[in-house]
Amino acid sequence: MIPLTTILFYLFATIAVFSALMVVTVKNTVKGVLFLVLTFFASAGIWLLLDTEFLALILVLVYVGAVMTLFLFVVMMLNLQQETFREKMARYWPIGALTVVGIMTLVILATYHGDYPELITIQLPANYSNVSDLGSVLYTDYVWPFEVAAVLLLTAIVAAIALAHRPAKSTRQQNVSKQIAVKPKDRVRIVEMKSEKR
Repeated sequence: MIPLTTILFYLFATIAVFSALMVVTVKNTVKGVLFLVLTFFASAGIWLLLDTEFLALILVLVYVGAVMTLFLFVVMMLNLQQETFREKMARYWPIGALTVVGIMTLVILATYHGDYPELITIQLPANYSNVSDLGSVLYTDYVWPFEVAAVLLLTAIVAAIALAHRPAKSTRQQNVSKQIAVKPKDRVRIVEMKSEKR
């Protein structure tokens, strides 16, 4: 009989692969973002099966709850012209195909070792916490890569805001200095008219 964890693993893996393929093949960008959310949920389920509850919760709370919600709002607010967007993206299909082939080659070479050794089960104590182990490793052995990644992410966010921020042409803005410097004769014009006689 197949264990329940194996069935759940293949179920979550199938959902993750299918939704990831739909992210890059679907034509509607909003649907692509929603399929990416489904991919994150399936990945969180796989992480739960691997007893990494903290990482699964962080994936759901941070990426699905914050980042993907922001992406969804941005995609829905942008006025994307689909035809010009597709024409621009069509130029990068050869580079994308080569990248996919290269990544798949690396994954196959990294995972193909012939015979796999049997997994060694480690008996963990009752008060074991993978969160404390993760924190101790992350903030001692990998503190500099962690800080560099944080600075790079912050730089990418600032650069994206600077590149995407364009003043709107159709909005009307107030010029306070012109409003203060105005004189009464500039606002009111007295017109003398002759009275009409019947």
